[in-house]
Amino acid sequence: MSKSEVVELPVLQGGDAVPCCPPITAGELSPADAEKMAGMFKALSDPVRLRLFSKIASHPGGEACVCDIADVGVSQPTVSHHLKKLREAGLLTSERRGTWVYYQVAPSVVAAMAALLDLRG
Repeated sequence: MSKSEVVELPVLQGGDAVPCCPPITAGELSPADAEKMAGMFKALSDPVRLRLFSKIASHPGGEACVCDIADVGVSQPTVSHHLKKLREAGLLTSERRGTWVYYQVAPSVVAAMAALLDLRG
């Protein structure tokens, strides 16, 4: 996966999540599906990124201003770097409003990632 590639997680009508790849129990992953899954999970494998993702996902209203989530023990430029990695992996969306950037977990990402690992297949 290139540094600028964004993983797309399609959503069905009615908001039902569709994983980017078949459930892990459906059979052997194709190289392309393995790349997509690895990119998403790699982005979350860093403790700072996981904390940022969690802060955004659990923030009231489902979105968070960068000013509300930057207290994760690293500098502001490092926070921006980690948020960029989460966006590139397709896990977050962002919107600039004036001088602040607001982040949301990309629609249906958590449900889609859970569906990838659903052992009930």
